[in-house]
Amino acid sequence: MRYFVFIFFFLTICQLQAQEKKVLFTIDNEPVYTDEFLRVYNKNLDLVKDESQKDMEEYLELFINYKLKIKQALAKGLDKKQSYLTELSGYRDQLAKNYLTDVQVSDALVKEAYERLAKEIKASHILIPVNENAAPKDTLEAYNRAIEARDKVLSGENFAVVARAYSKDPSAQTNGGNLGYFSVFRMVYPFESTAYNTKKGEVSMPVRTQFGYHVIKVEDVRNSLGEVTVAHIMLAKRQVASEENNPAEKIKEIYNKLQQGEKFELLARRFSDDRNSAINGGKLQRFGTGKISSPEFENVAFSLEKEGSVSEPFKTSFGWHIVKLIQKHPVGTFDEVRIQLEDRVKKDDRAKLIDASLVSKVKERYGVTGKTDELDYFYTIVNNKFFEKTWKSPEDPEGLGRVLVQFKDQKLYNRDFANYIFSQQYKLQSQRVPIRPLVDKLYKKYFESQLLRYYQDNLENEHEDFAAIVEEYRDGLLLFDLMQEEIWDRAKDDSIGLRRFYDQNKDKYRWKTRGDVVVASCTKEQFAKKVQALLKKGLSQEEVKEQVNDGAIVNVIFTAGMVEEGHQALPKQFTFKEGVSEIYKEDDYLIVKVNEVIPPGMKTFEETKGRVINDYQQHLESTWVEKLRKGKDIKVDKKVLKKLIRQQRKKS
Repeated sequence: MRYFVFIFFFLTICQLQAQEKKVLFTIDNEPVYTDEFLRVYNKNLDLVKDESQKDMEEYLELFINYKLKIKQALAKGLDKKQSYLTELSGYRDQLAKNYLTDVQVSDALVKEAYERLAKEIKASHILIPVNENAAPKDTLEAYNRAIEARDKVLSGENFAVVARAYSKDPSAQTNGGNLGYFSVFRMVYPFESTAYNTKKGEVSMPVRTQFGYHVIKVEDVRNSLGEVTVAHIMLAKRQVASEENNPAEKIKEIYNKLQQGEKFELLARRFSDDRNSAINGGKLQRFGTGKISSPEFENVAFSLEKEGSVSEPFKTSFGWHIVKLIQKHPVGTFDEVRIQLEDRVKKDDRAKLIDASLVSKVKERYGVTGKTDELDYFYTIVNNKFFEKTWKSPEDPEGLGRVLVQFKDQKLYNRDFANYIFSQQYKLQSQRVPIRPLVDKLYKKYFESQLLRYYQDNLENEHEDFAAIVEEYRDGLLLFDLMQEEIWDRAKDDSIGLRRFYDQNKDKYRWKTRGDVVVASCTKEQFAKKVQALLKKGLSQEEVKEQVNDGAIVNVIFTAGMVEEGHQALPKQFTFKEGVSEIYKEDDYLIVKVNEVIPPGMKTFEETKGRVINDYQQHLESTWVEKLRKGKDIKVDKKVLKKLIRQQRKKS
């Protein structure tokens, strides 16, 4: 999915406040209303960095430009493109998932999951398998065998021995039914609920899942691991690692400095390639298991026990790391983990409870009650050929042409359900069950799917906020394609215009003073003086390290390359001058050898091409918008605008 600076920074669904709907402005007599403007303005108020865009009058000008662009996109027929139609449909389907749920039931399940998240259960089980569609006789037989196994355990027999004798779980012969520790979402929901509702040391009654009947013994209950806060120093992988720029060697040198008492935060700020965390001494946001995209990093972080302890260097797919434990946290607050839990609930077995509740509410909304009388017809025409996958509906235009069920303006006919039954015989297992419960089960599944499909297709009529969000995304797609065609591609492909723009604005693209430097960082002044003297003699980095570092003890680290004024590796008050500098005392001791000084000057076109393209795009857009406004009759209702401004000032 694409994301748009103007509107679409997030997918969080908010209830929209009711606004008094008045015409704010017109473009060629086509009205734009206050509710749409306020919805977009309020949504983007905290997102824009330019303070002028928070001014309602200034923002109105941006909004008018936006509406002019959308009109232009429609005039060019961009809403007819297949790529646009496909992406809009995909977004609508994704957004609809937020409305195809029962919020009350979902919230209750999320809260339950949070309560369970704080604990881990150690349990053993005995599995007596039985098919979900098994006949009552087979179901009862499986249940009685589960009771028999449970009675043996309650009478004092060892659970593992009974599990090996009764359980059909393949692992039971080796582990005696022991499942180890698990937490929420690790087991199917009925099993999980029974385990969490059984006291430590007790044995549950048989609980049925899609696998059969389980007898569960809870062996232990413990607190969950929670989350950690760590800091790290990272040296990114290099495509080509030279002898002087080898991250594997440099991370060892940094680790040795830590062992010598150097501050972790100082080394992170000076050397870490993760600049986002380096400015904070390497500190990362706290995380739990499964939240970091590197298992190696996560394993090391959680293995640290004592706050302040530091790991040895280790490698991940991102490069080399050293990790410091700052703090261990218990399970996060409900608000911290709520979104994650909501997502897990929707993907879990318990989602069936949400679906069932939603179906019930939609049926009530649409006035659908009871079971259709037409099912009697299907009890007579469906037979055991269904299980042989050879069943066909009869040639019966009258019977198949009758209405099976109706809701709102939607009619489902017997013919439709017959076609559904025909298709299902190839999908369901061929185990025979009585015809009547088979038809009832198929009808329930068919009716509910059709009911929810109709509800989903009509969400715009059911929810005003859904309609508004879809409309915004639609406009955003059109705006993206229009800008691609009118501005972005043109700026990229118009080499002559781009070069002309650069020539006309050269003064904007200048280098600061630069230098080809070698920066030495020392822990102690005595080593800094030695390094300074050796550099003045013309020794290389490696030759200096051989004389200053003592085996595993690192007394100097080098950073080399072409840098501009203000670079992070340079001393704060440093000015470029060829030769070896004085010793600067900051958090550590720094000496800079300047091999060459390049004075300020113009950047070549190739050196600043990316920025030129960006500036050229803004120039083209500004000129284009002026053209769009020409010849358009734009009228703003000043009274309505002033009222909106007053209302906004009261809120702030």
